[in-house]
Amino acid sequence: MMTLSNRRILLIVGGGIAAYKALDLTRRLRERGAAVRAVLTKAGEQFVTPLSLSALTEDKVYTDLFDLTDEAEMGHIQLSRSADLIVVAPATADLMAKMANGLCGDLASTLLLATDTDVLIAPAMNVRMWEHPATRANLATLASRGVRVAGPNEGSMACGEYGYGRMAEPLEIVAAAEAYFAQAAGPLAGKKAIVTSGPTHEPIDPVRYIANRSSGKQGHAIARALAALGAEVTLVSGPTREPDPAGVKTVPIESARDMLAACEAALPADIVVCAAAVADWRVASAADQKMKKEAGALPPLQLTENPDILKTLSQKTDGRPALVIGFAAETEKVVEHATAKRARKGCDWILANDVSPATGTFGGDSNTIHLVTESGTEDWPAMTKTEVGKRLAARIAEHFQTGHSV
Repeated sequence: MMTLSNRRILLIVGGGIAAYKALDLTRRLRERGAAVRAVLTKAGEQFVTPLSLSALTEDKVYTDLFDLTDEAEMGHIQLSRSADLIVVAPATADLMAKMANGLCGDLASTLLLATDTDVLIAPAMNVRMWEHPATRANLATLASRGVRVAGPNEGSMACGEYGYGRMAEPLEIVAAAEAYFAQAAGPLAGKKAIVTSGPTHEPIDPVRYIANRSSGKQGHAIARALAALGAEVTLVSGPTREPDPAGVKTVPIESARDMLAACEAALPADIVVCAAAVADWRVASAADQKMKKEAGALPPLQLTENPDILKTLSQKTDGRPALVIGFAAETEKVVEHATAKRARKGCDWILANDVSPATGTFGGDSNTIHLVTESGTEDWPAMTKTEVGKRLAARIAEHFQTGHSV
């Protein structure tokens, strides 16, 4: 991709062991044609040196808010606004807190408060710090202001613990930056999309739930493909091991009711793709405590119907998205059932696929799609789920460009 050619990136390097990745990130950004100017915090200097960053950026590295020479040549206000994108990597818990609360005691935090340039952060911290309510609240505040987030990833940490908090890899951050610039130039630029993905978990008691075998691979691939064409994408995802797509706002949920609420909160939108495998039923009254196994006795599980997310969004009378797309996961009469589902739900398109165990679709990397629209059915060849996502995104772009269904 050439979306970073001649782009100006201001890279703010926070403190933490992940700061060493900023060196590789700088190299990767410059390989793609970006000009990188670096700001190194005092804590960051404990892990990487200004000299090493300067060698890779081929530019001065800024560290001090009160450097009068720099104030004469490049004031901190100008520095904060001279970039096309500000990338904070690693974004420590401290830096995120300062950003969320408007604190500015050093050069990095002052730049972030003074800027009107968009910001992409790559959080990195101990798993307990990442999960702390204060950090979650700060993240929500930043997201509400339009700050973009890459990562963090799950894995082992330098402190010996395991969990979420590892900084995204340099190429993942590069992909998020590319997605940001692609949104301004792609055929879906200016369009807002909502994509649902993965399974839902419907609680039986605190330790058991009703679910299905969906991996989330197809929904996540669609979200990535739409973002690559310039759409502003909100991905509402049930529990899955798939990484959050770069350049996409991901909203994690558990149940079908959570998913519907998250979708409605993301409205208005131009495009909705309901790719999640939502559980049709839930336990009418989940137990507050773990249900104990008793000899000869089966627990009474009374089921009730879950909300129909696709139907709810398709039949909105006020602010209905221009294009609503559903999935029909079938094991027999695939196209016939999908055609009936499209009419019943009121959506515009249905992507039908065979999820019989022999196909390996659930959890696998491939899919065979039948696109059902008002105009008829189009049979796609077997392809990877990534290819399906790209083909669907291209179809959606064509729909908005030509005004035709397919």
